[in-house]
Amino acid sequence: MKWIDVQEIAIALSEKFPDVDPKAVRFVELHNYVVDLDGFDDDHQRGGERVLEAIQAAWIEEAE
Repeated sequence: MKWIDVQEIAIALSEKFPDVDPKAVRFVELHNYVVDLDGFDDDHQRGGERVLEAIQAAWIEEAE
């Protein structure tokens, strides 16, 4: 997975962290969750605020 795989990342997060409320996750914590996902293979520095916002929004949608 790369940072651009927003939907795939959101699905993986919802599966790995089913008890976490994605609305309450801070960006630093979200960044750490993403880079620790199995199959994530991208430059850790590329996970900026915009991509994290997109991932969080997709995760929220996935969780609902």
